[in-house]
Amino acid sequence: MNAGVEAAMHALSQADGVGEDIRQTVNVDIACVGFGPAMGGFLTTLVNAWNENPADPAFESSVAPGLPLQVLCYERADDLAAAVSGVVTRARGIRASFPDLKPEDIPMSAPVRQERIFYLLDPIGASRRTFGLRAADAALRSFGRIAGVKDHAFELPWTPGFLHKSGGLLLSLGQFNQWVASQIMASGLVQIWPGTPVSDPLIADCAVTGIRLADQGVDKRGTPSENYMPGMDVQARLTVVGDGPVGAIGQRIDSALGMPKGHAHREWALGMKFVIELPESAEHPLEPGTVWHTLGFPEPEIFGFLYAHPDRLVSVGIFVPSWMHDPARTSYRYLQHFIQHPLVWRHIKEGTLRSWGAKSLEESGRQGEPWICGNGFARIGEGSGSTNVLTNSGVDEAWTTGVQLGESVIEILRSGKPFTEGNLAETYGARRRASWVERGAQEAEHARGGFQHGFTRGMIGMALAGLSRGRIALHGELPAPWMQLRGTPGKKEILTRRMAAQVAMEDGRPIHDALLTARGWPEIPFDGRLLVTHQDALLMGGKVQATPGFADHVLFRDPRLCAACEDKTCVAMCSGQAITLGADGLPVFEREKCIHCGACLWNCSQPVDGEHTNIEFRAGSGGLHSAEN
Repeated sequence: MNAGVEAAMHALSQADGVGEDIRQTVNVDIACVGFGPAMGGFLTTLVNAWNENPADPAFESSVAPGLPLQVLCYERADDLAAAVSGVVTRARGIRASFPDLKPEDIPMSAPVRQERIFYLLDPIGASRRTFGLRAADAALRSFGRIAGVKDHAFELPWTPGFLHKSGGLLLSLGQFNQWVASQIMASGLVQIWPGTPVSDPLIADCAVTGIRLADQGVDKRGTPSENYMPGMDVQARLTVVGDGPVGAIGQRIDSALGMPKGHAHREWALGMKFVIELPESAEHPLEPGTVWHTLGFPEPEIFGFLYAHPDRLVSVGIFVPSWMHDPARTSYRYLQHFIQHPLVWRHIKEGTLRSWGAKSLEESGRQGEPWICGNGFARIGEGSGSTNVLTNSGVDEAWTTGVQLGESVIEILRSGKPFTEGNLAETYGARRRASWVERGAQEAEHARGGFQHGFTRGMIGMALAGLSRGRIALHGELPAPWMQLRGTPGKKEILTRRMAAQVAMEDGRPIHDALLTARGWPEIPFDGRLLVTHQDALLMGGKVQATPGFADHVLFRDPRLCAACEDKTCVAMCSGQAITLGADGLPVFEREKCIHCGACLWNCSQPVDGEHTNIEFRAGSGGLHSAEN
C-alpha cells in the first residue's frame, strides 16, 4: 500500500471515540457482514466441509480452543428472507453446491422452461423516443402482420446465446435466502444475526481486524440518549464483506483503500417489481418457468421482465438505469405503466398485488471491481464487482464468489497461515481469476459502453460484445452518476417542466409525477387491487419498519447544495417515498419509510468531489420485508 492509503486507513482506525470506555468486545474467528447469495455460498461451503469431517483440526477455533470455528454473520434486515428480487439464473454455481437440488424444495422456484424477448412499441405515444426509434416503430406497425407484431409488441425471432438461461432456475431471492439460511444454521457451525447493522470496519496497522456494530439508543442524528448502548466491537481473524453495492462496510473500505486504477462505481440501475397472484380462472395462464425479457417501454432505456412462478404467482418489474439522462425517474409510476402494456396486461389484469420491492443494482461489473482482498478481509458478491452486465446475471456469480472464498479459507486454515493480503490473493484471488465468473466479467467489461451515446448505439454495442465474447465492443468512458443525470433541456421540455411545477403546486402531488403527466402519460386508473397508490403498495407489499434507537442512515452532507439543486432526483427515485420536499424546499428523510434500496446514493446531482455526491448512505436497520420478493 502507498503512503496515502496507509494514512487514510490510519485516520479511519482513529475515528469515533464515543463510548470507548463502555464499548464491549467479542473475539471470533470469522466475522461476516451481510447475508445474501454470496454469503450463502461462502457459509454453505464452510458448513459442507465441516460436516464431512468435524474432527478436521483446521476447523478448531483459535479464539475458543477446543471448540469449532467461531463464525458470526450480521445482517441489517430484520428477516433473512427480506430480499427484493425475482431471479432467473443458470445456477451452475448453486447446483454445484447442491447437486441434489430440486426446485420444488424452495417455495416459488421452478426450472426455466421458456425464454422470450420482446421489443415493446409505445401504445400511448408519450415515451422519449428518438426520431430513429419512432421511424422503426412506424415500420413495424406498417408491416405488423408480416413482422408478427401483436399487442403492440414484436417478439425477437432469436434469443442470443449469451442471454439464454436454459437449464437454469427461476427463484424468489427472499425464499432462496431463507432456504439457504436454514441449511446453514442447522449445522450449528454458524450463527446468523438479523436486525444487526454493522457501522464500521475495525482497522489497525493497515489491516481490517473486525467490525463495529451500530450504536443503539441514539436519536436520528446519532446523539446518545438515556438508553444509549454502544455497538459492540467484533474482533476477527478474517472479515468477510458481502453487504451489497450500498453497504456501509464496503463503502468505508473503498474510502480507505481507494479503487484499483481505472475502476469506479459508475453504472447503476434500480430494479422494482410487483409479485402478482393470478386467479385460477385466468384467461391467459402462464406456465411456471416462463421468462420474458422486454425493452423499449415505458422508455427506451428501461428494460422489463416477467417471470411466472408456481402457484399462479408472477413477478413483473423494470430496471431504471443511471444512464437514463432524465431527472424524472419516477420508477413506481413507470412500473405501473409497464404492467398496463397490452402484452403484459392481458396476462395479469385479473390479478391481485401480493408484494412489492425495489433494490439498487451495481452494474459496473468488472469496471467497478474494488480491491477484493487485503490484510484481514475479503469481499464477495455484487459489491465486489461480480455482476455480469452482458448476460444480466448476478445471483449465481455472487454465489460462486462466496464458494471460491470458502474454498480458499479452508485451504488457508489447513495450511496454518494467516489471512494476509498475499495469502488471500494466492487462493481466493487466483480461484476467481481462473473461473467462469472472471471470463464472463471480461467479456462483459465494455458491453455497456455505447449507452452513453443513446439507446440504439448501446444495444448495438451489447450485441457486438455478446456475439464476439467481448472481443468487439463500443468503448466509451462512463461519467460519474451525478454527471449522467445532467443534461440541457430544450425549449419544449422547459415549458413542460414549468407546466408540471404548476400542476404540482395546485394538487400537491410530487413534481416528478406531475412532469410525467405533463409529458402525456395518462393518470393511473387505481382499482385498489392491482393498480394501487405508492403508499398502499408499501402497506400491501410486505411491511416497512425501522427499529427505534438507531440513527438515520441517509444524510444530506451540505444543505446549501440541496438548495441549489433544481432536479431533486433523489425525491423522484426514492422507492419508499422516504425522501420528500420540506416546507423550505429541501429534501427531508423519514427513516420509517425507507426500504434501503440505496437509489438516493446515485441519484443525487450535486457532487462533493469527482465521484461522491451530497448524499451519504450509512448503516441502518429495518427496511422492506416480504418473503415473496
